[in-house]
Amino acid sequence: MTREQRTSLLKDVRRVLVKVGTGVLTEGHHLDLRVISRLADEISLLREQGLELVMVTSGAVATGTHKLKLDGKPPDLPGLQAAAAAGQSRLMQEYEAAFGRYGLKVAQILLTLEDLTHRRRYLNARNTLFKLIEWGVLPIINENDTVAVEELKFGDNDNLSAMITNMIGADLYINLTRVEGFFEGNPLKSPEARVIPYVEELTEDLEALAESEGGAWGMGGMHSKVQAACKVALCGIPAVIASGKDENILRRVLAGEEVGTFFAPRPRLESRKHWIAFTLKSRGELLVDEGAARAVRERGKSLLPSGVLEVKGRFQAGDQVKVLGPGDEVVAVGLSNYSSADLNKIKGLKTRDIVSKLGYKDYDEVVHRDNMFVPGEQDGAVWHLLS
Repeated sequence: MTREQRTSLLKDVRRVLVKVGTGVLTEGHHLDLRVISRLADEISLLREQGLELVMVTSGAVATGTHKLKLDGKPPDLPGLQAAAAAGQSRLMQEYEAAFGRYGLKVAQILLTLEDLTHRRRYLNARNTLFKLIEWGVLPIINENDTVAVEELKFGDNDNLSAMITNMIGADLYINLTRVEGFFEGNPLKSPEARVIPYVEELTEDLEALAESEGGAWGMGGMHSKVQAACKVALCGIPAVIASGKDENILRRVLAGEEVGTFFAPRPRLESRKHWIAFTLKSRGELLVDEGAARAVRERGKSLLPSGVLEVKGRFQAGDQVKVLGPGDEVVAVGLSNYSSADLNKIKGLKTRDIVSKLGYKDYDEVVHRDNMFVPGEQDGAVWHLLS
């Protein structure tokens, strides 16, 4: 991809999500205040140029560990939560001081996965972010590590930042990490490995190149960063993985310079369907016959009870489920209109027989097309991104 092509895709960017990783923010075992100062310089200048910015930050655990003079990163969840609680306040103090030099106010937003999977809370969080942007305040978002238990965690802030990018309708996603981009091999093991400058779509071969190991302090490795970038690209939003240690990196990305790895935007996926596919976690599986699988995948139909062969897992109406065809091939994900208990009673039945079996019928469909995500055949590796 040439600089002119990048510039063309970025020319109308107005709202930017910037994710800053722990490896960028820390030097050794403590905060790198020079990086925070430089980020404040860049972001403040971009805001003066009319851009709207939202940050997702890591670094609370590492900051808290240093603040409390612990020997290393706590190995257990309570220790991590305590370190995050101690570190988050210090992290925000440094952000406030850095951005305060430019008269820019910041706001802390701490989220758990439940805040984004519950639709009303998701909309409340989105409205809060929009109001802060309207007021000219810089939202700084982190996972609420102090209260999040394992089933309510995002996994890492790469995943969180991808969800927020979709939530706010950003025009560009920049993931700042400690390396120059997505390499064709592990640069620590293969010094000759080069940065992949451009990714048009995620393939299984490309995904295999991404190392899954995280750093000493951060949760996510390059694997999670590539997955986050591809989730964002499915929203029709370009994404860039670049080095947060480089001078003027944000301005260089926005100027279309060939820095980092650029992930091309795909045809825009409706925001609600992106939320269903990539924010919600699957609570069960519906095994369907070949006719139902074909109707969903090729003819754009909803899933009816007559096509359901087996129900796996325990879930309630409104939960996300995976639709599996013959050979356990994933056909779709969507919101179930019925609980697993009720589906076990009506599977294989015609819609006209639902009332006689359940005593009620709220819906003809098990999963309505409007509440379903079905990727095309060209999206070969998309299923690896699903929650």
